[in-house]
Amino acid sequence: MDLLIGTFVLRPYVFGFLAAFLAAGAVDLGLRRTLVFAAWVGPLAWLAEFSSTRIGIPFGLYHYTGSTRGQELFIADVPFMDCLSFTFLAYASFCLARATLAGRRVPAPLLALSSGVLMMLLDVVIDPLAVRGDRWFLGRIFFYPDGGVYFGVPLANFAGWVVVGTLGVGGYLALGRWAGWTAASGRRPWPGIALYYAVFAFNLAVTAWIGEWILVMAGMTVHLATAVVLWSVSQRPAEGLGMEKQQA
Repeated sequence: MDLLIGTFVLRPYVFGFLAAFLAAGAVDLGLRRTLVFAAWVGPLAWLAEFSSTRIGIPFGLYHYTGSTRGQELFIADVPFMDCLSFTFLAYASFCLARATLAGRRVPAPLLALSSGVLMMLLDVVIDPLAVRGDRWFLGRIFFYPDGGVYFGVPLANFAGWVVVGTLGVGGYLALGRWAGWTAASGRRPWPGIALYYAVFAFNLAVTAWIGEWILVMAGMTVHLATAVVLWSVSQRPAEGLGMEKQQA
């Protein structure tokens, strides 16, 4: 319990985003389905992190320093807050994908893949900022032993985010079909979309705060281009994507 409290005190911004996820999910999917989403994505993210710190799959090889052991909760060598983060990142990306593809009968694998790609695009700022954690309040909690070509992050990491995001949303959709409810639908995706851009803005603001202006420009360029693509896709008729409009 002391470690859980310590995790909250050390990472209040993570729990702020987590609370926003639970609130947005409750009005969108319903609280039960939101908890199912978290219960699937959280352990999946932990497994991916655990595997990556040992064999480099799927995020590439990296190591946690353990500098905050005794201050926050770890599960094996993975900080608990990392597993929590993936739940709201995957959900927010899922909301943005659903809104973009609304009005179309989208195959579940395509919806899951779209969500995974959108989650990865958040990481174009998140991971480069995280490896500079010693310059802000995250701390130096992990490192890539061989560095990476994108602001110190290997490209394998971004492929891993696509994989985990796709499996996270895809698994949730599969659970929904198995349980007999329409997992792909929701009542209000807009709070989740606001969460997506709140996470992006937070990371971009901290990046600017530590003076990494080239990374700020790279992140803004990527997401402005992404916004244009998403708007373009959302405006195209369903036939343009080879999909049928949903029946009322």
